[in-house]
Amino acid sequence: MPKIGVIILAAGMSIRMGEPKLLIPLAGKPLFRHVIDSILGSSMQPIHLVAGEYIEEIRQESEDYPELNIIHNPNYTDGMSTSLKLGVQSIKEHVDAVMIFLADQPLTSLEVIRALIEKYIECKDEGVRIVRPKYKGKEGHPILVDASILNEFHSIKGDQGGKSIIKKYDAVTKTVSFDNSMWGFDIDTPEDIHKVKLHLDSMQNIEMK
Repeated sequence: MPKIGVIILAAGMSIRMGEPKLLIPLAGKPLFRHVIDSILGSSMQPIHLVAGEYIEEIRQESEDYPELNIIHNPNYTDGMSTSLKLGVQSIKEHVDAVMIFLADQPLTSLEVIRALIEKYIECKDEGVRIVRPKYKGKEGHPILVDASILNEFHSIKGDQGGKSIIKKYDAVTKTVSFDNSMWGFDIDTPEDIHKVKLHLDSMQNIEMK
């Protein structure tokens, strides 16, 4: 069984939200905790979360997660690439692969996580180096990356994240398709929060029937 670690990107500035979105209460807990709870249902270790401006608040709200390693990104204003590089540097020597998550996707499903891991194990010997989900045909997160290409992340810049690397390794990338587009939904605005709350309420109503 390969050792798969986790990088959670949680250093965004919440410009469109107008407040620190990762700390907004959602279904009884801060938004960022939802993705962590899904990850903890898997066997992935270690778990590194990269935070920026609101690191102290995130620390306080995650004291009950002994599995969580929180890393400070002092250069968070320079874009997502700075967080990715920090996360990769901190974890690459200890894992066979890394799964990269966005902390503002609270509906990330354990079903997705397990399916990506299964596909990676199934296809690793064929040379596959990246596995990612497609939600109703749209590619999204989390993204599983083999350790053999993690050094590529040291050259990325700005807010593009790993798009250039994913494009470069398209020939050795596998996708796994899912019908639930909300699993890949990321929150940027107050309207997005409202949409997620409505979705969670509808799911709860279905479960109660």
